[in-house]
Amino acid sequence: MEYYGNFYKVNGYNGENAVRYALTYALNPNPEYKYFSSHGEGGGNCSNFVSQCLKAGGAPFAYDSSPWWYKGNTWSVSWAVAHALYWTLKVRAKKKMKGLKAFEVPSIESLSLGDLIQYEDYKEIIYHSAIVTAFTIDRGIKVPLISQNTYNARNISYIKPKAKKTHFMKIVVS
Repeated sequence: MEYYGNFYKVNGYNGENAVRYALTYALNPNPEYKYFSSHGEGGGNCSNFVSQCLKAGGAPFAYDSSPWWYKGNTWSVSWAVAHALYWTLKVRAKKKMKGLKAFEVPSIESLSLGDLIQYEDYKEIIYHSAIVTAFTIDRGIKVPLISQNTYNARNISYIKPKAKKTHFMKIVVS
C-alpha cells in the first residue's frame, strides 16, 4: 500500500502488463479493436489505444454511473475520447468508486510504468492520451517515455509542443 498525499493506494493494476501490450501494439494497432482514424485537428485512436493498455493491465470494465467499457462494435465515450477518459478517471477517484480510476499527481517523478499522461490544448480540452512505457535519465531526473497511437509511436519523449498543460495520471484499480 502506498500513500499519496491524502489517500492510500490499493492497486490491482499491473503496469508491466499494460506496457507489454502497449509496446506490442503501439506501431501496429491490435486488429481485434476498431481503429479510430484522425479527423482534421481532432480525434484519433489515442484513447482507444490507452484504454486497451489499461484493460491489458487488469482494469475491469465499468458499467456504472462513470462507465468505461468496450464490447464488439460499441464502447463508452470514455473508452475512446481523451477528454471523457480524463474526467471519468478523475470522477471515479473522487467518488472512491471500485475498479479503474486515476489520481492526478503533480510531477513526472510520481509516475510509474503503465501510468498515463494526458495533454490539454489552449482551449482547455484534453486532446491526447499516452501511456508511460519506459524511462530515461536526463540530468539526474527520471523522465518518462510514452507510447501512443495517432500518430503511432513507441518510447518517445512525453513533451508535446502544442500542449498547454500535461496531466500526470497515476492509475489505480481497486
